[in-house]
Amino acid sequence: MHGPASSGWLLVALCAATGAYCLLRMRSRVQEQRRAAGGEALMGFGMAVMAVPAAAFTPPAWAWPACAAVFALAGLHALWAARTGACHLHHLIGAGAMVYMAVTMAALPGTGDRHAHAQGGAGTPVLTGALLLYFVAYVLVAGVRLAPVTAVTGAGRGAGWGDRPELARACRLSMAIAMVAMLLTM
Repeated sequence: MHGPASSGWLLVALCAATGAYCLLRMRSRVQEQRRAAGGEALMGFGMAVMAVPAAAFTPPAWAWPACAAVFALAGLHALWAARTGACHLHHLIGAGAMVYMAVTMAALPGTGDRHAHAQGGAGTPVLTGALLLYFVAYVLVAGVRLAPVTAVTGAGRGAGWGDRPELARACRLSMAIAMVAMLLTM
């Protein structure tokens, strides 16, 4: 979303690094971890693209509907995977939040700084507030779960990048923090 340039670039870096790490996690030997990592890589790179400051790049008119379509498909995939228990509800909510932000950005007129225009509304929409509450709660719970990291069986020297559950949790936590920052600019 389009806030101050310095924080925008930090958000781009965080999301891109998280997306790149998720690509590394796709090398896991466990199919469910590979599948989750793929969806999280898409989310990380998508968030990085959406966080680019407006002063650096104003996307063409078709970019926001394209983002909404990509994440709507990701949401449908997460919904389909949820029927077998192979996907967490968190992935579905994250994809929905991305669709919501892309649709909101597409609906705003003009090609300038959309952040300033979005802040001129009559308060925080209910959906934005609900998503903020969810992601703040997720950050707090995930942070508490991550804080007392102990050695996990099998996560020693022989474990690959994709088989480190504490790193996967840290990846999800960083994307949830980035989502909070993006939703705050709505």
